[in-house]
Amino acid sequence: MAKYAAIPQGYMTVGEAAKKMGVTVRTLQYYDKEGLLSPSAESSGGRRLYTDKDFVKLHQILSLKSLGFSLEDIKKRLISLDTPADVAEALTKQADEIRCKIEQLSETLTAIEQLKAEVLQMQSVDFKKYADIIVNLQMKNEFYYLLKWFDTETLDYIRSRFDKESGLDFLERFQRLSNGLLQLEKDGIPPESEECQQLTGTYWSLILEFTGGDMSLLPKLMEIGSSIKNEPGGQSQITGAYLESALHIYFSKLGVNPFDGVSQNED
Repeated sequence: MAKYAAIPQGYMTVGEAAKKMGVTVRTLQYYDKEGLLSPSAESSGGRRLYTDKDFVKLHQILSLKSLGFSLEDIKKRLISLDTPADVAEALTKQADEIRCKIEQLSETLTAIEQLKAEVLQMQSVDFKKYADIIVNLQMKNEFYYLLKWFDTETLDYIRSRFDKESGLDFLERFQRLSNGLLQLEKDGIPPESEECQQLTGTYWSLILEFTGGDMSLLPKLMEIGSSIKNEPGGQSQITGAYLESALHIYFSKLGVNPFDGVSQNED
């Protein structure tokens, strides 16, 4: 570090630098001690002297710190500023980090707004259910909004039967089947067609997989099916009368009616 008898032009004392950089003198002293930002020079009287280059380097440090990086991480990410290419590289990396943080914050904000909407629709305070919704939002499960319609007993059943991996796998298969049935309906394929009946059989197998063969769960599933008709976008996954007709034909061919004795409230 160069030493000067007086403060030459282009240099600042630690107090002047702190004021210009919008930090405290203590912060600059701490960064010097930690090896993050040492002053460019020192006066003969031992006063630390800073330059505009130090200001740019501090901008790197503060930018990375605002993104949640530890001081050790920042040390590893700092780039020398000796050439225009160095400065450009430093700014490019800062911009990339900021864009990443913006994306993360945007996802967090979306999740908060979605949870808020679900909370306002629920009729009581239920933190366990809130936690389930948050987990499903983090999993990017597009069916997260269904959770508010399940009672505590049914949710406990789901928690005991599915973990995160198996739950996502089940939902992905359910979505593919729902989309397939919707497409058949849009294409005008009749419910009694072989193609539709094959998908309907697989769909019913998923229902049995979900319930474990416990038909006492069917009324709750039917109730949820009715409730989500009022959900924004809910109909995109529900085939309505088309699926009901396809299931009726499917069960008629099997000679069984699993809905015997099952009642459902009318809308």
